Parts: sequence; C-alpha cells; structure tokens
Amino acid sequence: MEGREGVSGDSSEPPHLFVHRRPARVSSLDVFRGLSVFLMILVDYGGSVFPVIAHCPWNGLHLADFVMPFFLFIAGVSLALVYKRGPQKGEASWKAVIRALKLFFLGILLQGGYFHGITSLTYGVDLEKIRWMGILQRISFGYIVAALCEIWLPGRRWKEIGFFRSYYRHWFIVALLLAIYSGLLYGLYVPDWQFEVSALTSSPHPINDGKTYTLRVNCSVRGDLGPACNSAGMIDRYILGLNHLYRKPGYRNLQECKMSASDLVSDSSPAWCLAPFDPEGILSSLTAAVSCIIGLQYGHVLARLQDHKARLEIWMWFSVSFLALGLFMALIGIPLNKSLYTVSYMLVTSAGSGFTFCALYLLVDVYGFRRWTRVLEWMGKHSLSIFVIVSSNLAVIAVEGFYWSMPENNLVHWIVTRFVHK
Repeated sequence: MEGREGVSGDSSEPPHLFVHRRPARVSSLDVFRGLSVFLMILVDYGGSVFPVIAHCPWNGLHLADFVMPFFLFIAGVSLALVYKRGPQKGEASWKAVIRALKLFFLGILLQGGYFHGITSLTYGVDLEKIRWMGILQRISFGYIVAALCEIWLPGRRWKEIGFFRSYYRHWFIVALLLAIYSGLLYGLYVPDWQFEVSALTSSPHPINDGKTYTLRVNCSVRGDLGPACNSAGMIDRYILGLNHLYRKPGYRNLQECKMSASDLVSDSSPAWCLAPFDPEGILSSLTAAVSCIIGLQYGHVLARLQDHKARLEIWMWFSVSFLALGLFMALIGIPLNKSLYTVSYMLVTSAGSGFTFCALYLLVDVYGFRRWTRVLEWMGKHSLSIFVIVSSNLAVIAVEGFYWSMPENNLVHWIVTRFVHK
C-alpha cells in the first residue's frame, strides 16, 4: 500500500489491471504512515506513564484514539493510488482478498495471545482462548471493503460532475454500512448475561484455587452505549465467544472499576468490570471500514488532480465538513467512543486524519521540507516490519537481554518498576 503519484502497482501485475508508470512517491503519505507508527509506539509505552495520551477508558478522545483511524485512512488513500479499473476485476479482487487474509492472520499471530509479553518471556496460545480480532485484522477488513469498492465501483465522468457525484456508489456503501451499524447498535435487544472468572481479583495476589465464579450482568435494554450492555459486545459474545475477546479492555480504567490503592479491579466493582470486551469487535468494524473508504476519497483527489491548491481545497472542505458533522452528533448525544467506533468518533477522527494529511502534504510535498521528516518517512516505508517488532515485543526483549549481575537488573525492569508500577 505504498503511496505513489498517479496509478502504479507491482510490476508482476498484468498490464490490463495496473499502469506501470514509476512517478515520484508521495512522500507525505510515507511520512504520515511513519507518524502513525511513532504515535502507536508512544502511546503503547508511554500511556501507562502519562494516562492523558492513552486510550480513553470509554467515552472521550485522547491522542491514542487517533492512531487506528490514521492507519485506516492511510490504507484508503493508498488504494486510490494503486488500483485502476480494468476488465479483469476478478483477478484484482482475488489479489486484494489474499492480501487482506495475510494481514488478518498476521494480526492473529501478533495479538491473538501467542506472544506473552515482557513479564512472561514465553510463547504459545491456547486455541480455546485465542483472540480473533485486533489491529491488523481491523485494517484488513477496512482494506478489503475499500479495495472492492475501488475495483467494482469505479468513478465516472469526474471532471464533469465532481468528485462526490462521480463516486456516489462509494458514498452509497458508506451510507449502507452506517445504516447497518446504527440499526444493530441501537435496535438490538441486549438481555441479561453472565460469565465466569477463575478467581476474585481484589487482592494483589488472587487465590488460584481452581474454582470459578459466575458473575451476572443485568441489562434487558435496547440502545445502551455503556460498557456493560451495548449490542456490539453482545454480538461478539455470541459470534466470537467470551473466551476469544480482549481480556483487559480499557474500561477497566474507569473510576468505578478501580481500587484507588492498588489500581486493581475490585470484586466489589460492577460485574462487567471483570468481563472481556474487544475494542476491535465485529460491529465496530463496519464504521472502521467507512474510515478507510473516506481515505479512499482523499486518494482520488490525489490521483486525479495535479494542482496542489485544488487538492488542498477539496481535502480541507472534506475535513471541515466531517469535523462539523461529527461534533454536531457528539452534541446531540452520540458520544465519541473508540471502543464502539461510533459515527461521531469516525467523523471526527477522519477529519483529524484529513487535517494531518493536509499539513504533511503542504510541508513535505509542496514546500519540500523532507530533511525534517526523513526518520518518519523511513518508518513509513517499513511500517509493517516495525509493527511486527513492536507487537511481538522483540524490541523490548532485545533491550531486556542486557543486564548486570542478575537478569532482573535490566533497563526494562527498572523503567517498569520506577514509572509504571510505582
């Protein structure tokens, strides 16, 4: 998904699917991708020290909540610079599906539980507890939806009727996805539900006595957007299964789920505080795919227009419109929520992606200040490799391997004990 000025692709592709020109790279897109990787690393390792940059526990918007939309937006922009309509749509679709599947299964390997983290340098995952969803899985879904839109629903007569009307079928898919998402989020009835935990968690050293405790969550509601009774969680519990959801959801950092002294979830807290919940779940992937399609529209502007000013004007018009609509929805009661990927959150973060891309495009591709961004550009060109290294904790393990006297005397352990678990 490398950004290029114009339409280009892998030289192994047949000529009726791709045009084999090699114009200059859109450097700002690489820089944007590198910036997203940098922010991912920053919030992952710095969020526990500075909670203000970490994900919001539930409603709200912090720096970390922009990272996923950035990646989806970039994937959409890149697609517009790669695909060109042609007679062999089936073959192009097959290649897109293969790439999406590769991303999906790589995501399972990295975030499914196979790597255990810096406190347990072992590997392996129980297939009964593997996590199916994650960051790369979400990107793969958004990628394949946007790719199929680009392959099968090409724009027509864009010079005469404008970008929005030229790609009206893409916007129809956007409206359809948002309608399905909203209908399921607000329309499904969520009954009471229960789950099992292996031990109470109020003690810093829970008793592992082999017993399980059944906890009940009282819902019996429709259209609830809280952590306990939203339909997104219910869909994941039914389809994926409780054992395959993320076990440390961000809402555990809510005040009602924490003990002020030990910062652990208390057994006196609401039962749902102990339940798993996947922030990259099935229902929220629909609106996440919309973020990718929106990025695709920005990419159309980049691919079709050559004038810098014309590009920036359309991008800014898009971004301001998305921001105004997203803030309006937030004011009327649709919260900014990353875990549910609400429509207001999708619009505001898409606007943030658009503004950021405009700024980087102006800085890098218009004014040519590439010296200031070379590191980010390099990170963008190697983003997947960096993601693998970070997600698998290989970088941390490498640093942790250097110690003095005893294995516990290493830089990682010192940082964790001094700043994270004080």
